[in-house]
Amino acid sequence: MSTDETPIAIPTPHGPGQAIWHPAHEPSRGALLCVGGFDGGFTGPANGLYADLGAALPARGIGVLRLDFRVKRSPGPIDEGTSDVVAGVDWLSGEGAGPVLLIGHSYGGAIVLRAGLRRKESICGVAALSTQTAGVECVAELAPIPLLLVHGVDDTRLPPRLSQFVYQEAAEPKSLHLLEEATHSLRQKRDELWSILSDWIETTLGAPATDAAN
Repeated sequence: MSTDETPIAIPTPHGPGQAIWHPAHEPSRGALLCVGGFDGGFTGPANGLYADLGAALPARGIGVLRLDFRVKRSPGPIDEGTSDVVAGVDWLSGEGAGPVLLIGHSYGGAIVLRAGLRRKESICGVAALSTQTAGVECVAELAPIPLLLVHGVDDTRLPPRLSQFVYQEAAEPKSLHLLEEATHSLRQKRDELWSILSDWIETTLGAPATDAAN
């Protein structure tokens, strides 16, 4: 696995946002932009999922940008968070990273949906993990961009019916995975989550998926 990573500042209309960039090895096939919940951070759910994606994917030609929200409070500010992710997409476009996949967890799930709507010309897929529903009112407009939803059946913070609602409201192409015995962080089904995301990456980028992280 590659461990190359560079701290960067992402310019936004409201001040710089912090991110960690794992550049793709040549040739570049695209990039992932990953965000967490309202409390921010770079590592992601499921015991450091985003950090492991950043280590594994560049060798497959996929860059990974792990973005931290500038404003961290509950409930998370929808417009501010969306602005952060849009700025991240614009930064990736400026770097010539290629098509962008968005991944967000919890509050970040709703944020990547909204950011995907604002940058449809640059986005090739959106994945929302354990998502909230506040802020996803226009999810049907995301089509034809593929939408992936993953939620733990035992999530007591944001119950799985929220992802089920988003799935019902969304247009095709879309997919929903409910993971038995998984809570909000999805850590109990880490290997299954990695497999789901790998298949999604293969489908959306049209290239071999990554090997599972150890």
